[in-house]
Amino acid sequence: MANDPSARVAAPRSPRPAAAGRPWIWTYHSVGDPSDDPYGITVSPERLEAQLAWLRGRRLTGVGVGTLLREHARGRRGLVGLSFDDGYADFVDEALPLLRRYGFTATVFVLPGRDGGTNDWDPKGPRKPLLTHAQVRQLARTGMEVGSHGLYHRDLTALPDEELHAETRHSRELVRELTGTAPEGFCHPYGYADQRVLDSVREAGYAYGCSLQPGSLVGVFALPRTHVSHADQGLRLRAKELRHHMRHRAGRTPSGPVPAGPLAEARR
Repeated sequence: MANDPSARVAAPRSPRPAAAGRPWIWTYHSVGDPSDDPYGITVSPERLEAQLAWLRGRRLTGVGVGTLLREHARGRRGLVGLSFDDGYADFVDEALPLLRRYGFTATVFVLPGRDGGTNDWDPKGPRKPLLTHAQVRQLARTGMEVGSHGLYHRDLTALPDEELHAETRHSRELVRELTGTAPEGFCHPYGYADQRVLDSVREAGYAYGCSLQPGSLVGVFALPRTHVSHADQGLRLRAKELRHHMRHRAGRTPSGPVPAGPLAEARR
C-alpha cells in the first residue's frame, strides 16, 4: 500500500460531534471482497484504510470499546470505538495490519464455541472462515480487545434460559481460557436483545454489552453502534457522525444498571 490515503485527507480539523455526548462506536464485520455480499457487511481493505484515514484526518483515534468507555468516563474525548462482529478470520490478515499502521486498536467479538468453521448462520452469501482458537490467542497478544459474541451466533431472545445462560456465561469462560483474561464486553448476535438477554449478560459478569438499535433498552448492556459499510466514505461518514450527535446530544447517557468494575463510571 504505497499510497497512504491519510496523505490525501485535507488538513485535520478538531473533532466536534464525536467528542461530546455518548461515545461513538463503529460496527464492522468482514474485511475482504465486498462484491458478493447480500448483507452489506463486507468492507474491502482499501475502503477500511480510507475510513481509518478519515478518522485520523478528523483527529479521532480508533480504540477498543472497553478502552473507549473507560477513557470517556475520565473525560477524554476524540476517541471512536471500533468493533468487529462474528469473529471472521480475515480480521487477522486484512484488518489487523491496517489498525497497526494507524496506531489504532479494536474490539473483536468472537464465537468461542466455533473453533474455526464458517458463517453458516447466513442463508445467503459466501461461506467465510471464522477465527480458530489459535488465532483468538494470537489476537489477544496483539493488544486487541477480545469480547464474546456468544457461543454459536444464535438468536438469544429465542432460547430457553439454560441455553441463554450457556451462551453468555460459558462463552465468557471459554474466552478467558483462550486469552487469559475474562472479557469485559458482550455483543448480541444479530444486533438485538430483550431484557431477559440483558439480564443474563449482566449476571454473567460482563461490564458492557453492544447492540445496534436497542431502542428503549439502550443502556450500558445495550450500547448503540453505527454500522459502517463499504459504501461509507467522507460525506456518508460525516452524515453518520452528525446523526449520532443528534440522537445522543451532550449530557444524554445510557439508562439502566451500572456494572461494578472499571467501566462503572462509563454512564456518567
